[in-house]
Amino acid sequence: MATGMRSQFKKEVVDNMKHLGVYRDDFEHTIDIYVGMLAQYQAFEKQFEESGFKITDSYTNKAGATNERKTPIYTAMEALRKDLATYSNLLCLNPKTYERVKRPEVPVRKEEKEKPKSKLIQALSETS
Repeated sequence: MATGMRSQFKKEVVDNMKHLGVYRDDFEHTIDIYVGMLAQYQAFEKQFEESGFKITDSYTNKAGATNERKTPIYTAMEALRKDLATYSNLLCLNPKTYERVKRPEVPVRKEEKEKPKSKLIQALSETS
């Protein structure tokens, strides 16, 4: 996958996270992994389309029996879908996880009045 596509994916992910208010510099490594998986998925998607969206193919095992099995590309895409969902959860990039972390505005604390000093502290401060 071209580096330009990865950097475009990363920019979009970071922009989305900033828009949602969930971006932090600490997440860069996780974002890079997620972006790499997005790039892989896109490459597999292109190959899958070129195969005519072939989901299964015939396979002859050692015993000579022929069976249908999922194509390697389709199997890889299934695994990537699960991983992408997991990472989008980690990065709060889907509605379900975003709703869980979204917090109401933190109320502003009222200014506390200074507590009166004890007689002992008053006496000690007078002698200093």
